[in-house]
Amino acid sequence: MHCRICKSNELTLFYSIGDNNQFKYYKCEKCGLVNLDLTGLKIAEHQHQYFKRFKPKADYDKDIRAIQVYRFIKKYVPGKGKYLDIGCGGGNVLYQARKDGWEVKGIEISPPFAEYVRERFNIEVDIADFMEYDTTKEKYDLVSVRHVLEHLPDSLLAMRKIYELLKDDGFAHLEFPNIKSITHRLKRFLSVTGIHKKKYGPSFLPGHCNEFSKATFVYLLNKTGFQLIRWETYSFKPLMNNIYNRVHIGGKARTIIKKI
Repeated sequence: MHCRICKSNELTLFYSIGDNNQFKYYKCEKCGLVNLDLTGLKIAEHQHQYFKRFKPKADYDKDIRAIQVYRFIKKYVPGKGKYLDIGCGGGNVLYQARKDGWEVKGIEISPPFAEYVRERFNIEVDIADFMEYDTTKEKYDLVSVRHVLEHLPDSLLAMRKIYELLKDDGFAHLEFPNIKSITHRLKRFLSVTGIHKKKYGPSFLPGHCNEFSKATFVYLLNKTGFQLIRWETYSFKPLMNNIYNRVHIGGKARTIIKKI
């Protein structure tokens, strides 16, 4: 096994999950990427477990989470233009962006999600697997990839596809777990020491292929032609969000990057 970003074979066991510790994550000593051992796993089939989590909002104008996401985008991305949301789900952020003047479009692998966004908001959504998506047709001023990157085995290909979708000097907005967060550290400590072991159940399957820290993400950007504009961690709880925006120890990271 080798690292899926830098190709190094200097990997050490970082943590294991599953009731029998059967799913193992290895940390690369060179770039820091935490790689799930995919041996014997059909990882693409694991992603369907997330589709059932979608619950439509009755009033999208009061969707605090989507409003918070769009405020972050607006703070660090100048101007408006064409916006593509990859893995757009229920269209919550697309709705906020269009309301503020963006020309919006989504990509969604789940047909029910895509149909919902089309019918409720009349927003164009392509039903597609992003890793097979044709990136040569249209160019965008902004591309969002929220909690998708960690599910894709080939991070290099994903970032290069984002690069191809962007106009010159275009921006991308990504969100994913922060493997160096205080919550991840605590969970690993409790599990390793035997103080607390999570119960997974016989049907559990891991969804995250790769786990990132800030340093690993910057390494990935340098290999794929991007400049980091902003990195921060966040919470949907106001008090914790104010702390995590300043001290980057939260479990979820969000970033703005720029195509070089």
